[in-house]
Amino acid sequence: MLQIKDLVFDAWGRGFFDQATVSLPKDAKVGLVGRNGVGKSTLFKLILNQLVLGSGEIGMPRNARIGSVDQEHPATPVPLLETVLAADVERATLLANLETAEPEDLGDIYTRLIEIDADRAPSRAAEILAGLGFSNADLARPMAEFSGGWRMRVALAASLFAAPDLLLLDEPTNYLDLEGALWLEARLKKYPHTAMVISHDRELLNNSVDHILHLKDGKLDLYVGGYDSFELQVTEKLRLQEAMRVKIEAKRAHMQSFVDRFRAKASKATQAQSRLKMIAKLPPVSNIIEDRVAPFSLPSPERPLPPPLIRLEGADVGYGGPPILKKLNLRLDIDDRIGLLGVNGAGKSTFAKLVAGALDVESGTLLRSSRLKVGWFHQHQIEAMDPTDTPLEIIRRALPGSSEAQRRSRLAQFGLGYDKVETTVANLSGGERARLLLNMVAMEAPHLLILDEPTNHLDIDSRRALLDALNDYEGAVILITHDRSLMELVADRLWLAADGGIEPFDGDMEDYAKFVLDRARVAARAPSQVADEPAKPPPPPPPPPPPATRPKAPTGNARRRTEAAEAALARATAALSEIDGKLTDPAVFAKDPAKAADLGRQRDAAQAVVDAAEAEWLAAQEAYEALTADS
Repeated sequence: MLQIKDLVFDAWGRGFFDQATVSLPKDAKVGLVGRNGVGKSTLFKLILNQLVLGSGEIGMPRNARIGSVDQEHPATPVPLLETVLAADVERATLLANLETAEPEDLGDIYTRLIEIDADRAPSRAAEILAGLGFSNADLARPMAEFSGGWRMRVALAASLFAAPDLLLLDEPTNYLDLEGALWLEARLKKYPHTAMVISHDRELLNNSVDHILHLKDGKLDLYVGGYDSFELQVTEKLRLQEAMRVKIEAKRAHMQSFVDRFRAKASKATQAQSRLKMIAKLPPVSNIIEDRVAPFSLPSPERPLPPPLIRLEGADVGYGGPPILKKLNLRLDIDDRIGLLGVNGAGKSTFAKLVAGALDVESGTLLRSSRLKVGWFHQHQIEAMDPTDTPLEIIRRALPGSSEAQRRSRLAQFGLGYDKVETTVANLSGGERARLLLNMVAMEAPHLLILDEPTNHLDIDSRRALLDALNDYEGAVILITHDRSLMELVADRLWLAADGGIEPFDGDMEDYAKFVLDRARVAARAPSQVADEPAKPPPPPPPPPPPATRPKAPTGNARRRTEAAEAALARATAALSEIDGKLTDPAVFAKDPAKAADLGRQRDAAQAVVDAAEAEWLAAQEAYEALTADS
């Protein structure tokens, strides 16, 4: 599907690709991985022709469509659903052509609309939007009413709906909550064409892709399988390289020893020269140097506090209007590791502010230890950083009593070396900024760490380092993250924010993933989700020409339209019959009334499809008969 051959690209004073070559199979789901800053996003820009190749080739099949999510969708007055529907350019063009098409062309247009399942397009778009967190009421809202983060979701929804031949996604889960990330994970797995995803989400890379493309040292290496399989293959590859290095060095040392012993002897001079030539032909070898990731520094509190750290009894919290969270009855102890779940807007960040002391309860009781120290990291801190600031200036303000050497030493512990301490925030990578802030919020050894999306800018190895630091930390943790792997390995209790409250969730992350996907499927099937867009009637036929000049009416297009409509009617009738068969089973009503009710809704929708297909078939048949009668 995608061919990259001998790619060379240098820019901004550094080299990104050096004779990189790879071929992606058709319909493969590929995870593009590599350390922060190696050039993953640059590769996407090269594929999209946004940057000019130094040399080499990037090839795709002719007329292949490429889709990407480069930026948020513009804030236009166009409603949300119509915005996503417009992403399918072929469907939009065909519907527009119906207004002006000649009668003999209508059959081809209708046939193609049926082939691309155009009637179900609004339902498919609504299903995608529901999976990404939009409500039924949102579908009619203009784009201008959504924030930048939600318009990024719209851009993702539009790309998924258009289903291009090659879909490029750069960190798509960074602007999704855990529920959206779980839905996207399932959606990518069944994406019908080729997709390449830049991601540091281990679960997504294990569950949604079947190949890993590794970018390192300017080269591209393709591995079959998910991320865990990739790690095993790389480990084995490094082991074999090291074994080969040891073997070659031993051979080199043996021959060099012979040369050193007998070079001066005339009788052995020829053999010594032969050994020298053999040494020169040995392949060059180098020690395998593993990339090192600086650890995170999360010091544990010096003295534990008596339990509980925090207790809420009938507490309401909000921002002056109706409370966002109501009747909270929760308790947090020093050894708690809480994973806070819930869709965006359910109140997770409000709860974090309450626990951190940035909000007060409006009613009810909040009991907090007077000596409680809280370290609070939230994703908006990175966006709010002064771009002209430097790490050294930031830590000077945080440690006014420390010496300059102590401050620089502390930054080095954070993973920011001497070459970074005086670099402006604007020139630090997202991962470096996140690393700086994560270490600083924990610098005073808090009793409680609140981490709201801490991994958005961290690569996989840095996420593992954060996991190690959290497992060594001996205080309480409240974790809000879309990184399922981190949530599974850190949290020992799950709380769910939903319906204006927070309650313990009975189950683990696998149970929650099933709960989220089942809920998304139910929402997608709801008949009130979106009404199918009514088929536009064909324009009235022009008046017939005088008999003397009337040409023979072509019937091929009309016949094809009739056959396509008949096939669509047969499919719709079969689907309705299948549902009727299930509804005749008394056990359905006795054992699962909810399923019976759902089948009833499905039957109503299926009947509507049959009625529409029957009307289309009758219209096509009448048009065909009229043409044949005139012929």
